[in-house]
Amino acid sequence: MSDSLNTPAPPPAPGDPARPARAKGEPRFPDGPKADPAGSHFERRIRSFQPRRSRVTAGQAEALRRLWPVWGLDIDGQRVIDPAELFGNDRPVVLEIGFGMGEATARMAAGDPDTNILAVDVHTPGQGNLLALAERGGLSNVRVGNGDAIILLREMLRPDALDGLRVYFPDPWPKKRHHKRRLIQPEFLTLAAARLKPGALLHCATDWEPYAEQMLMVLTAHPDFENTRPDGGFAPRPEFRPLTRFEGQGLDKGHVVNDLLFRRVPHRRDG
Repeated sequence: MSDSLNTPAPPPAPGDPARPARAKGEPRFPDGPKADPAGSHFERRIRSFQPRRSRVTAGQAEALRRLWPVWGLDIDGQRVIDPAELFGNDRPVVLEIGFGMGEATARMAAGDPDTNILAVDVHTPGQGNLLALAERGGLSNVRVGNGDAIILLREMLRPDALDGLRVYFPDPWPKKRHHKRRLIQPEFLTLAAARLKPGALLHCATDWEPYAEQMLMVLTAHPDFENTRPDGGFAPRPEFRPLTRFEGQGLDKGHVVNDLLFRRVPHRRDG
């Protein structure tokens, strides 16, 4: 996952329409995604992203300026959202955490127009690219969230608000001392389970085998989820998840990609 939060843009290049001159301290996209929508309001014990710098192209900048007020959502943690109001209909809603440049998200939205996708990332070029792809493809079932997905889940969604959750290629945090920063942990799964309807599908994918093994162990042990695989193992890549360029490059290098498909079990009843 990626992000350009709190990173100043490079100085404008002469004649570069994507980088118009602006006064010091003036936001790059006044009506676009905020640099840190939640500010310091919430303690962040888990983060759903890892910051990085990246350049916004002219097309991405234009999409952000025009489309963010229509299809964008800043995750500020200050209100509870109604998905039916956000999308303008009551179709099923799937949350996708971390969408990169948005190509796979756009293809999944086009392939299943009756499912709404709330795609969350903090990577400004990716946000602009997905908005542009959605407009180009007439994908009215896509909304783009900016900020920490943990805050979205914890503060801004009601119980049973989601019909699915997708976490594709999250940061593997390969060093042992950083494993606690991985997203797929028991605490995160408990939070996610509270927002997923019974029967909702949690779909994870990673090309980092040690992380895949941890995901499988943590998900198998969690009481709110059950593996859709009778053998209790990894699943083949389902047809609805497109093969991404990043994934294809990894496969060419001999990487092994593992998918995990778990369902939210029915709510347990006390007594």
